[in-house]
Amino acid sequence: MSEVEPWLQELLRLNDEEEKMTDKQIKIVQAAVEIFSEKGFAGSSTSEIAQKAGVAEGTIFRHYKTKKELLLSIVAPIMTKLIAPFAVKDFTKVLDAEYPSVEQFLRAIIVNRMEFARKHFAVLKIFLHEIPFHNELREQFQQTFATLVLERAYKAIRHFQAEGQIIQLPAPTTMRLIISTIVGFLVTRFLLAPNADWDEDLEIQYTIDFIMNGLALRK
Repeated sequence: MSEVEPWLQELLRLNDEEEKMTDKQIKIVQAAVEIFSEKGFAGSSTSEIAQKAGVAEGTIFRHYKTKKELLLSIVAPIMTKLIAPFAVKDFTKVLDAEYPSVEQFLRAIIVNRMEFARKHFAVLKIFLHEIPFHNELREQFQQTFATLVLERAYKAIRHFQAEGQIIQLPAPTTMRLIISTIVGFLVTRFLLAPNADWDEDLEIQYTIDFIMNGLALRK
């Protein structure tokens, strides 16, 4: 078992405000995240989690009746208390800042999200794997994302449209196009081809150029 990761330290801090986790629960949480991240929910077993955590399998079932309950009772709170807030905590500062150009705005978003993915990829990988299959996870994340991120992003987009820097598409459409391009880059960088010979600065520039080629006003 590796030492406590930053995401788990933050989760423990949050839980201390409500219900302190026992040492065994901490081990189970960390083991569950590591194994779900490596093998996915469907490919994991509670016996593997118990072995990784160094506890009896029965210890898990004292708290969680099924593997599904383990995912939703441990990983779902991680998503709602940690991933969603972490995913938007620093991001909102980026969105609220003022940028003289769309290119600088896009660069700030990409760099911010890249550093987030680099630091918290084990848990983020579970999110990417499981959110299509569990409505509970999807709904919890959508609520936080919509409340804290989207309106800020739309405000920035409308600002750049008003300045004549980008074309007049609906703000939600513009944001969807930006997000899909950036997420595609990050998924390829950290999930599909993590060991490729990446020149991150150059790839960031290519991503910005690609987005701007679609959004820039034609003269």
